[in-house]
Amino acid sequence: MPLRLPQPLAHSSAALLEFEPLRHVLRGYGQSPLGQARIQTLVPSADATWIASQQQLTAEIREFLRAGSNFDFSGLFDPQALLEKARIQGVALEIAELRDLLKLIDRAGAWRQVAVQPPSAMRSGWPAVSALSNDIADFTELVRFFHNKITPDGALDDRASPELARLRREIEKQKRVIQESLRAQMRRLAESGAAQEELISIRGERFVIPVKTEHKRRVPGVVHGASSSGQTVFIEPMETIEQNNELVRLLEEEHEEIRRILLEMTRRVAERSGEIALAAEILGEIELQFAKARFAEELNCVQPDTRVAQEDSRVAQPPPAVLLLHQARHPLLDRNLRAHGHSVVPISIELDGETRQVIISGPNTGGKTVALKTIGLLALMHQSGMPVPAERAVLPVFGAVLADIGDYQSIEQNLSTFSAHITNIDFISRTAVPDSLVLLDELGSATDPEEGAALAVAIAEHFLRAGCISIVSTHHTSLKVYAANTEGVLNAAVGFDERTLQPTYELRAGVPGASAGINIAQRLRLNERIIAQARARLSTQTQDVARFLDRLHSELRQLEQQRAELVKREQEVARERNRLETQGMREQRAKVAEMEKKLEAVLRDFEYRAREVVGAVQDRAASLKLSKDAERRISRLRREFKEQFDSAVVAHKTGADSGDPHALPGAVGNVSEGDTVKLKSLGRAALIRRRIDDQNFEVELGGGKMTMRVPRSDIAEVLARAGASPVEAARARGIQVKVAEEVAAPSEINVIGENVDEATRRVEKFLDRAFLAGLPRVRIVHGSGMGVLRKALRQYLQQHPQVAS
Repeated sequence: MPLRLPQPLAHSSAALLEFEPLRHVLRGYGQSPLGQARIQTLVPSADATWIASQQQLTAEIREFLRAGSNFDFSGLFDPQALLEKARIQGVALEIAELRDLLKLIDRAGAWRQVAVQPPSAMRSGWPAVSALSNDIADFTELVRFFHNKITPDGALDDRASPELARLRREIEKQKRVIQESLRAQMRRLAESGAAQEELISIRGERFVIPVKTEHKRRVPGVVHGASSSGQTVFIEPMETIEQNNELVRLLEEEHEEIRRILLEMTRRVAERSGEIALAAEILGEIELQFAKARFAEELNCVQPDTRVAQEDSRVAQPPPAVLLLHQARHPLLDRNLRAHGHSVVPISIELDGETRQVIISGPNTGGKTVALKTIGLLALMHQSGMPVPAERAVLPVFGAVLADIGDYQSIEQNLSTFSAHITNIDFISRTAVPDSLVLLDELGSATDPEEGAALAVAIAEHFLRAGCISIVSTHHTSLKVYAANTEGVLNAAVGFDERTLQPTYELRAGVPGASAGINIAQRLRLNERIIAQARARLSTQTQDVARFLDRLHSELRQLEQQRAELVKREQEVARERNRLETQGMREQRAKVAEMEKKLEAVLRDFEYRAREVVGAVQDRAASLKLSKDAERRISRLRREFKEQFDSAVVAHKTGADSGDPHALPGAVGNVSEGDTVKLKSLGRAALIRRRIDDQNFEVELGGGKMTMRVPRSDIAEVLARAGASPVEAARARGIQVKVAEEVAAPSEINVIGENVDEATRRVEKFLDRAFLAGLPRVRIVHGSGMGVLRKALRQYLQQHPQVAS
């Protein structure tokens, strides 16, 4: 079933709104004659369902392109003529024609595969493209039939049929036999000088040899022609006539086999001609969507929203319409300016259900006509299923787009500019309905100003009563006053810089514009005397109106500047607020983490103390008294835990613990290198080897056999401070140490007069007791004498493990 094309708008003023140049630009984004022909048929429609479908197709193809994918449409063509030829009984398509159809079928199959499996980067998929592509038939069987039968250069391959392959082998064999026979004759003729050259030629599918004209009687055979100079004749020798006859027979059989194959191929194509035609239509439609998508990407277009209000049959008024264009650009003007490194000034306009008419005023060359054409062309683009160049667009589906723009003077029809405008406006007034868009440029011009103004107001009132959306450009003050005093009508002005006397091309809604004709004439350097006389002839009322409009636009510029400053300040405040909120959340998270750390320390301390109590009970389980004592300890620990927990929460909430590295509950405050501590996690004693940082220490366990890193919160208590005696330190680690004599160790020994062995034994015992007692310094008196004892004791002390110096 062929694709259904919608009925075009009955009245679209497409020529005035430059839709054909736009379509010409769009054709440049097509790759094949098939796609460009489909683009040429693109027209605006009033079918809302078709418009929505087209917009959805283009949106999905844009996402496909953004995902980095593409598809090659080059070489595709409209196969309708070939398919019609294929359906004629007894007619065979040429090999080149079949090859082109195969390329089309192959492209259709390739797109069908793409449509079934879209790129994974397309998160939302493409339901509209998939639904359209599902109608492409599966041509696998047809492609398999043609496989290896047609070569890329458009010839029939030997594998097209077994008979064709056999005939071509016979033909090649017969050609070799003929050529060998002719070469033998040419060698004999060359010896006698009768042969013109050693070259075998073909005349009329028969092999011949070139012979000099004066020697032609020496070669019996059939003459098949002469050279242009007449010096050479081409002769088929008698002995090769039968061989050539056999070659001609084989060639005729080959031609018959080729025709049979082409007829069979044509029949296969004709059987599926409808499916091939539909596949070509779908490919043309898909290429149209690719062209629209590429155009939309280049011009940063958006898909318009379509708001269609439900008409209430009980209300005679037309349904409210919404038209909104924000930062809209004329696509053709935008492309031209971009090509020269410039940018177009966008326009913005908004009409709700209550406002249905806009009166645009302002100076010449200010952009009034461009604004009208931009609005009209974007409406036609939307209803052609195209995205529009704007930041945001809301457009209704118009039943007609009617425009009166430009100079219609016609000598042939004896029409002046004014007459042509009135004739066109008369047609528009009789055609426009509530769902129409009417665009009128320079309404009331080209006639007496007073009469033209009255006529312009009457025309504007007519279209307002008709309920259609109408946009009118004018210079008449009467129309500006009409817009200000009439409900449902909006004044708008194109921008004009009074300082530079240059148009800004901006469209400002809500205020009328000044024509500034005298000012523009002055900018164009009209004679100053004429300018002065023109100003003097202005009526007081006109001057007052001009001054009022100038002051109004000046105030608007100031308000715009203030608004921009307020927006900038608002953005700065928002950024500062976001920064403070982010910083506050970060600080709150840090406090929560710190609180969790403190609570975890409290729990570890409680668990450690509970284990200690339980251990004491287990060691002396037989004692009832200790059991009760253990219960009292656990009760006390619970109270302490609650007090520590409450104090930690209060300190954290009030910030009293902020900046205190020792504020963790249950953590030992003063820990130094060399201290002997007890670890909560292991329940064992350990020696502090070094401080890693304020909250972490490296400890030694098992007499130096193992070292590990522990946090301050894991230290239950300090068992012995650095500098304690080895006996105290050992006992702090849980080692049982018993000294024979529990008396104070002396700090001095006198060995004067003793021999070396006796003095050494006494000094050894003296040092052991001093070490166990933890004495940091001792004194040994050995006298002077000969110095033997002094030397021996010094050597002994240098090797003693407990002596530092």
